[in-house]
Amino acid sequence: MTRILIADDHEVVRSGLRSILEAQPRWAVVGEACDGKEAVSKALETQPDVVLLDHSMPIINGTEATRQIRARLPRTEVLIFTMHQNDTLIQGIQLAGASGFLLKSDAKRHLIRAIESLAMHKPYFTESVSSSGDMAKVANQSPLTNRERSVVQLIAEGCTNKQIANVLSISPKTVETHRAAIMRKLALSSSASLVRYAVRNGILTA
Repeated sequence: MTRILIADDHEVVRSGLRSILEAQPRWAVVGEACDGKEAVSKALETQPDVVLLDHSMPIINGTEATRQIRARLPRTEVLIFTMHQNDTLIQGIQLAGASGFLLKSDAKRHLIRAIESLAMHKPYFTESVSSSGDMAKVANQSPLTNRERSVVQLIAEGCTNKQIANVLSISPKTVETHRAAIMRKLALSSSASLVRYAVRNGILTA
């Protein structure tokens, strides 16, 4: 039996995915989550074989949720499911430990195949995704680490240092250090400019 966790902030999407997945023999949806933090806690609770995870999630995004899930459940595979595609995002989720990337526009044709691949611990990436070599080149050009991108998202969502520390399980002092490094790397001087950066680079959806 392949056990699957669905994480998406839209109930109608979760419902549709559940119907498709539970129609497959020997597949079971063991839980649903509506934000990134809940996705991590539900994964720890249910220990699924595959997590189908929307990247643009509230509280923590798909990259950070993937990192936390894979760190604690190395046998659980993560399939990122999103409307957005860029090489930096894809490389980021790979570095976090995701083994699959599926565009929502490709779901009708490829969702079942993607889940089957990950259930067998084989990677699956949407056909239009660049080669791993090209993505590695882009990642080397990206100024922010995965953790810094998570901090950027939470800052852009209006979280305080204390709230960010609680979500990411780090100290407020470490958050301050990340914030200073981010502003220096990006040559930004205000929270408003950081929000604009987050939207432009797909860290925060407008």
